[in-house]
Amino acid sequence: MNKKTAGFNVAYIFLAALGVLMVQDWWARSQAVATLPYSQFQQLVREDKVAKVTVSQDQVAGELKEPLNGKTRFVAIRVDSEMAKELDQHGVTYAGRYDSDFVAMLLSWVVPIALFFGVWLLLSRRMAKQLGAGPGGGLMSIGKSKAKVYVETDTKTTFADVAGVDEAKDELKEIVTFLKDPKSYGRLGARMPKGVLLVGPPGTGKTLLAKAVAGEASVPFFSISGSEFVEMFVGVGAARVRDLFEQARAKAPAIIFIDELDALGRARASMPGMSGGHDEKEQTLNQLLVELDGFDPSAGIVLLAATNRPEILDPALLRAGRFDRQVLVDRPDRVGRLAILKVHTQRVVLDEGVKLEDVAALTPGFTGADLANLVNEAALVATRRQADKISMEDFNVAVERIVAGLEKKNRLLNPREREVVAHHEMGHALVAAGLSGTDPVHKISIIPRGIGALGYTIQRPTEDRYLMTREELQSKMAVLLGGRAAEHLVFDHLSTGASDDLSKATEIARSMVTRYGMGEALGPVTYETEPNGYLGELGTRRLYSEATAREIDVAVRELVEGAFQRAAAILTDNRALLDQGASELLARETLAGNELQALLGRVQGDGPRVAAATAAG
Repeated sequence: MNKKTAGFNVAYIFLAALGVLMVQDWWARSQAVATLPYSQFQQLVREDKVAKVTVSQDQVAGELKEPLNGKTRFVAIRVDSEMAKELDQHGVTYAGRYDSDFVAMLLSWVVPIALFFGVWLLLSRRMAKQLGAGPGGGLMSIGKSKAKVYVETDTKTTFADVAGVDEAKDELKEIVTFLKDPKSYGRLGARMPKGVLLVGPPGTGKTLLAKAVAGEASVPFFSISGSEFVEMFVGVGAARVRDLFEQARAKAPAIIFIDELDALGRARASMPGMSGGHDEKEQTLNQLLVELDGFDPSAGIVLLAATNRPEILDPALLRAGRFDRQVLVDRPDRVGRLAILKVHTQRVVLDEGVKLEDVAALTPGFTGADLANLVNEAALVATRRQADKISMEDFNVAVERIVAGLEKKNRLLNPREREVVAHHEMGHALVAAGLSGTDPVHKISIIPRGIGALGYTIQRPTEDRYLMTREELQSKMAVLLGGRAAEHLVFDHLSTGASDDLSKATEIARSMVTRYGMGEALGPVTYETEPNGYLGELGTRRLYSEATAREIDVAVRELVEGAFQRAAAILTDNRALLDQGASELLARETLAGNELQALLGRVQGDGPRVAAATAAG
């Protein structure tokens, strides 16, 4: 029952009660055949024409011996006897007035009851909404599932709308085959996995894939978030899990999709006293495990779930027989990004000079959601400049907007700060151009962007990378510390402008020592692991002694200092280029394209890497 239907029912009940009272009043009035003035009634009594009477507090009713105007029954409203005598003496015709108690009864009984009922209904609905009751409203629906049900024609999403995750689509296509024809699919005794867990970073298209499966199979699609199961009352979440599976069984074949499963399936505490067995989350998780064990996959129900934090899920949830299969939905590679861009650019107008292959090359690490946002940002940039089509330059501006932040041209720096920032950014660029294994520099600017960034140097990789060597990581640290080295070389000072660079370089060095086994003194040993989800809230544990901790700190410091010295050496060898590039930055604020190529092409180092002018736009 929705709110509109409930409101209609309340109004109907109120009008019905009012109608009953009006009918009763009309019936009482209609039974008095003749209404006589009280003076006429007294005259008839004196003339002995009244057969019998019934006297009440307000009126006299009875029957006449002979019909009066064809009526033998009468009613007369009583008048005070003293007043009646006085009026008789003067020959006045008098009659009482009938004061109906209907209005008084309505105001004293019906209206308060109706008002109380309306207030109670409003408060119960508001409380039910706060407690997470189902779509029907009311306190009795708190335990109902809040899943959004999409019928066969509602999803309107197919595999054609999903690009860049071909391996994941291939894994899910057999689920579609099973839902369309479960009998022929199991002709060799195979059974469909009860649960399929979609794992991947945020924005890679896990929810879109689940909708595409429902759209391809043309079956009802139950969509709910893991956080919608858990409420303040113990037992509500478990009741919603039961109700959800009951609804799905009634509409089988169907798909149940639980988004953000980690909100519901977080690992239970493994140590006594950390969390009681009556905890609401644990009861909800236990009920989900029971439902996964209880339903028959041949009934045509498939459970899909998505999470970007599989490491914190309870091991009992991931064992065989529950979530039998995990499908990785990872960030797309270059070919995948191109396919995603083709999907999202169908709704925009592109210039003839736009090559989506180049846009895909400029966006390594972007997810499907990032690419959709990129296309939208490029369209907004083109709209602001009153263009008819989206150009390649619009995509370049959009990439910089997403990567570096919003350009803040109204932030004014004093001349000294601008000079420091110019040398800082040029230091990054020269070190990157003088080292092998680094990404080419695409653009340098001293226009502030984002939060706290007074300038930026953009590097664009030429290919997708999945492995990095020790030398490449050391070169990356040297590039990060190139700005600090330039400030120290030119101004003989250290400023706060390199705080973010130092943080990133230190993090790389610590990972090299503790996770990758690249510390020469400590050897190929891992001292830091990913947090163990089964420990629940305990997080990581310390796996080394105080002496080892000191060795780790020393090794990290040596790596960072070595990267700084390496950057300082390259800048010392190219001091003239550093001053020249800083001067050009101060004059133009931004360097890119042929100008940047000509400058960085003269850097002396162990392997200059310079972006091509065509890539720079």
